Amino acid sequence: MGVSENPERPSYQVAKYLLENSHYELYFVNPAAMEIFGKTVYKSLSEIKVPIDLVDVFRKPADCMQVLEDSIAISAASIWLQLGISVPEVAAGATAAGMNVVMDRCIKIDYQNLIQ
Repeated sequence: MGVSENPERPSYQVAKYLLENSHYELYFVNPAAMEIFGKTVYKSLSEIKVPIDLVDVFRKPADCMQVLEDSIAISAASIWLQLGISVPEVAAGATAAGMNVVMDRCIKIDYQNLIQ
């Protein structure tokens, strides 16, 4: 999942919540960070050497097609565009590649609703 070192950013808050409250194994991506929450931060998806089930995207819409291409290249099963991000071309490309697609939803909110 994309992550920020800035506690004010949603990507920081979502990552912190999922680390503390979920059973998910998280792999963080941020080209400008080395470590967040005591975990290694990867510069790109291609650096992660384990299969990835879901790529959680906290990027502006113009950057999402590149993230999709990177996700396809690592054979990720799903791509999730966070709340406020909806890119029809990403949905079409991901679907064509056999991926699951979620757009304009927050994984933290959905996870909280699921476990309540």
